[in-house]
Amino acid sequence: MAFPPVIFEDDTMIAFDKPSGLLVAPDRWDKTRENLMGMVHEKMGHDVANVHRLDADTSGVLLCAKTKSALDFLSGQFQSKTVAKKYLALVVGSPPLDGFTVDMPLKEDEGKPGRMCPVRKVGKPSVTEFQVLERFGRFTWLECRPQTGRTHQIRVHLASSGWPILNDPFYGNCDTKLLLSDLKRGYKGRTDEKPLIARLALHASELTVRHPVTREPVTIRAELPNDFEVGLKYLRKFASGPKARR
Repeated sequence: MAFPPVIFEDDTMIAFDKPSGLLVAPDRWDKTRENLMGMVHEKMGHDVANVHRLDADTSGVLLCAKTKSALDFLSGQFQSKTVAKKYLALVVGSPPLDGFTVDMPLKEDEGKPGRMCPVRKVGKPSVTEFQVLERFGRFTWLECRPQTGRTHQIRVHLASSGWPILNDPFYGNCDTKLLLSDLKRGYKGRTDEKPLIARLALHASELTVRHPVTREPVTIRAELPNDFEVGLKYLRKFASGPKARR
């Protein structure tokens, strides 16, 4: 896999636009799998360290520190939950409210290693705020703002609420596909038609932290991947409903 694009860099921080399918750090079970930090260390040295993680299947902003002092300062913001994070997701279904919050503790699923499950009492507190951006019949385009940083938090919160992220192999129904033939009447395409979005439809679009030196807020953004742009283009053309009020 090609080295991911750099979307921000100065003397203390560097941020990458991580593609879907690339691990951030070595896999717990398969150490031979390619990962972003392995690529970074090979090219830039071991002083560069990631200050947070993204799921392998999630694309978007991944922030790293270039110095020990920057790592400590940035990591402290994630631990104290003062980092503002924005994700974008295409889900299957239509939430009844334009804005809603899911407050649902999570813990690791003992029967399925590497996955999380919702619990009432013994899990770690997990809160995500959601805002409907656009509705497309059986699909909905959402802005997601996690207030905590649990593994698979957005994915579990949405799936448990009845609106799984499109193409989520762990928590969703992968029988649902976003196909142009399902949107466009009279579509005459190939018999082996490919989905407009074929991977987990979750993108880490924006991250705001305080700079390790200036202490001023810095917002880093990752543009929508091309497959998202194409999928939204056809949804807006053939399945668009009224935009949600904000």
